[in-house]
Amino acid sequence: MPSRVVAVHSNAAHGFSKSTRESITLLEGLGVEGDAHCGATVQHRSRVAADPSQPNVRQVHLIHGELLDALSENGHTVAPGDLGENVTTRDIDLLGLPVGARLRFGDAVVTITGLRNPCQQINDFQSGLLKQVVRTDEEGRVIRLAGVMGIVSRGGRVAAGDAIDIELPPPPHFPLTRV
Repeated sequence: MPSRVVAVHSNAAHGFSKSTRESITLLEGLGVEGDAHCGATVQHRSRVAADPSQPNVRQVHLIHGELLDALSENGHTVAPGDLGENVTTRDIDLLGLPVGARLRFGDAVVTITGLRNPCQQINDFQSGLLKQVVRTDEEGRVIRLAGVMGIVSRGGRVAAGDAIDIELPPPPHFPLTRV
């Protein structure tokens, strides 16, 4: 099946979850119009406290719907938007994309910058959830499963049902790390 958008979300206030919308508008170089994390410089409160002049490489948060399925299989009830993502996807290996991969949603383009690094807020939302989305493999490496972050390279409207086209950067490809 082709990769597609399952749902889109935003929240004007700094909160954990985001409300599902009919569509969202991506603003080039800023993020999701009307979302608390929209801006050219960092908008996440902890990062603003550390250095408010940092560029915002976390303008758009994407989560693969398959993660929500896996969480459900492990006894957690998590709906699209609950984990704070702006775009919930299906049939795309978000975590396997390299840095700089470009996702096209019609006219809109999001360039992937890295992995989301979830914090304790995820356990405040639902106890035990952090252990489900951040794990350690047999070799002691931290595995982050809570989606990817990106910047808006070209603005446009995104809605549920939109196809997602993937454009990989030229080699060499670099694996995603936390941002």
